[in-house]
Formats: sequence, structure tokens, C-alpha cells
Amino acid sequence: MWYHATICHSPQGVIRLYTILMNNFQANHDPTATLNLRRLFILRNIAIICTLAVIGIASQVLAMALPLLPLILIVTAHAVINIMTLLRIRKPHPVSSWEFFVQLVLDTLILFALLYFSGGSTNPFVSLFLLPLVLVASLLPQRFTWAMAVLTVGCYSLLIYFFQPLPHSHIKGDVDFDVHVMGMWFSFLLSAGLIVFFVIRMANSLRERDRILTEAREQAMRDQHLVTLGTLATGAAHELGTPLATMAVLIGELRHDHTDNIDVLEKTKMLRSQLDRCKGILSNITASAGQARPEGGRGFAIDDYLKTVVGLLRSSRPTAKVSYELEGAQPTPQILADTTLTQALLNILNNAADASIDSIEVKGRWNNERLTLSICDRGEGINPTELAAIGTPFFTTKPDGQGLGLYLARAVMERFGGQIQLLNQSGGGIQAVIELPLATIRVPA
Repeated sequence: MWYHATICHSPQGVIRLYTILMNNFQANHDPTATLNLRRLFILRNIAIICTLAVIGIASQVLAMALPLLPLILIVTAHAVINIMTLLRIRKPHPVSSWEFFVQLVLDTLILFALLYFSGGSTNPFVSLFLLPLVLVASLLPQRFTWAMAVLTVGCYSLLIYFFQPLPHSHIKGDVDFDVHVMGMWFSFLLSAGLIVFFVIRMANSLRERDRILTEAREQAMRDQHLVTLGTLATGAAHELGTPLATMAVLIGELRHDHTDNIDVLEKTKMLRSQLDRCKGILSNITASAGQARPEGGRGFAIDDYLKTVVGLLRSSRPTAKVSYELEGAQPTPQILADTTLTQALLNILNNAADASIDSIEVKGRWNNERLTLSICDRGEGINPTELAAIGTPFFTTKPDGQGLGLYLARAVMERFGGQIQLLNQSGGGIQAVIELPLATIRVPA
């Protein structure tokens, strides 16, 4: 048969056949199963070493006439299985629950064979049958637990009637029972140690998987919010075109009707500049809809880009007093000025201006890997309860706020691999610390 020829050619053929057979059962993949298989490989190494040590002590120190040949062959077979497991771990294919279960079944059968040649149910190490059962109950679905329970109970039951008796030690005095008790104690100690090492780490892996899944669900919810907001923003940009055009006509008429009134002309000039800015924002919203990466932005040196962002704040809020301090590695890294990134920074700057328009401090630091930006205001600050909730959709501390500015800013920073942290300052006010890796926004070489 084809698979017989494959097995005969090389050990890799065994691994290939084993992988093909296991792939038939990979309907449900456990993302932690590969890590658990690595830990099982370590556990087997410990078991093989301990088995050889026990055989050596029993035959040499306690002078028991053990059937050494079959025991050594069984331990060798266990070592071969472990080598196959190591080769399997290095394969890119995911490990399924079925595959992990088969691995534990092999360990159970190896233990059964060892106990058959060393006293059966009278061997103090018979309690090790509990270990694969604990592992399956901790890591695999219930159907596997029942199957392993049937297997271990069946093996234990067979060993009650079918086994080669454990020979007595050649030691003066009636100490055989004491040796048996010490063996039971060592068996319990080994089982407890392996469970602590193996099961607890696997449980930690499950908790880590749950944490990752929770974060993934939260990210999916945030993405859903962003898609909704993007759709609404694009629709609003389209709908606002008509009223803005009407306002532009009215401003033109006012300028025409009051050509001699300097005060009216100045005010209409300001209204016209704000109207043009609104049109520019709406054009950017329409043009940037669906833009997922910063390739659509322009290239700037970091310091020039940050000065430009501060300049945009000053043009939109002329009364804002902004001071900035910028320094970092030279030559200054070149980044892509993505529209969404610029808007995110403006949202944070506007929040600082809302809190204290007379004092806004911007500090930028960078190296060749990361940009750190600190934006401080001198407002009243925020209580810890509200500070923890800021950044969630539609939560705001402003009377006329909508609770979207910081939420969108955080979403943009996370898209570029960065983060925003808000801190209450000891002297009053809020400090927004932005950490942004340059790899995601750097100009391609």
C-alpha cells in the first residue's frame, strides 16, 4: 500500500502520514493546542527520564529482578514517539483537539505497557493514569474526557487481572511494604508536580486565549462603530453641500449690499474663510472615505508636520495660545501626513483648547523608531471615574460635546499601532500622551 511504502522510506514519512491522518479530524482548531503540544513534549521528556531513573533504582539499588528488555523497549518507543512529536511541532499545520487527544492516548498505552511488566495494579505508580485524564478534562471538550475516562478505567481494570508480578527486593527484613508505600508517595509527588507544571500553565494559556478573544470582540465592536460613523460622515458631507452653497451666496450678497461698511466686510470676510474651511473639511471627508493606510498622505519631516498641525489649530481658533517644543534624532525622520492622523491630533488639541484656551503646551520627542507627543492643558482636570470612561463612544464631559473626538482619535492611533493615554496633572489639567511607532507612517525608502 502507498502509505506502507512511505513509512518504510524515512521517519519523515511517518510524520507525513501522521499529519495527513490528523488533518482529517481538524474541523475545530484550538489556537493554544500547539503550545500545549510543546508542553506535552517537555512533560514526556521528564517522564522518560523519571522512568529510566526508577528502573535503575529498582534493579540496581533495590535488586529487583525486573524484565529489563521489554521495559527498555517500551521506554525507547516512548522516546521515538516524542521525537515524532518534536518533528510535528515544527510543521506549520495547526494542531487539532483530535491530534492532542491521540497523543495522550499513546502516553496512556505506554504507561499501561510499563505497568503490565512491573506489577500491574500493585505497582504504586498506577495512580499516574489520573494525569492524562486530568489533562483531557482541563483542555479538551467533554466527549474526549469521557473517552479518556473509559480508556484509563479499562487499562486499570485489565491490570488487576493481567500483569507480571512485581518481584520482591532482595533486602533483609520485611521492608517490601515500606518500599511500596514510598513508591506511592513518590508517585503522588510526581503527579502533583507535573499537574502544577503542566495543567496550570495550560489553564493560563486558556485564560490568555479568552483575553485575546475578548479584545478581538471589543475591536470588532469598535470597527462596527467606526463603519457606522464613517457612513454617517460621508452622508453628512453630501447633505451639507447645499446649505453651504446657500450660505456662500448670502455672504456674496451681503458684501455687495454693504460695500461701504468696513465692519460688515470684515465679518463677511471671516465668515467666508470659515465657510471655505468647512468646504475643505467636507471635501477631505469625501476624499478620505475608505482610505485605510497613510500612503495617500504627503511626506513631511516630523517637526514640520507637527508645526503644521499646530498651525491648523491656530487658524481655526485664533485666540488659542499654543506653545510647542520639538526635538529628536537628526536627520529628522520623514513621515506621511495622513489626513486621519492629522484630524486625530487636531481633535486632541481642540479638547485641550476647550479646557484652557489660554495655555496649551505641546512637546514632541522622537527617535528613529517612535514618536512621543505630549499635549497638556491647564483646565480643571477630570475625576478618575470619568477619566476611565473617556474615549468610549458618545461619552463626554462637555455640555455640548458628542463624545466622538477622542474615540475617533484613539481608533486612528490604534490603526497605526500607537496609543493615547490621559493623565491628570498635579498642577491641574490633563496631559494626553501619544505614543506612535514611526514604522507605520514613515515615508517608504
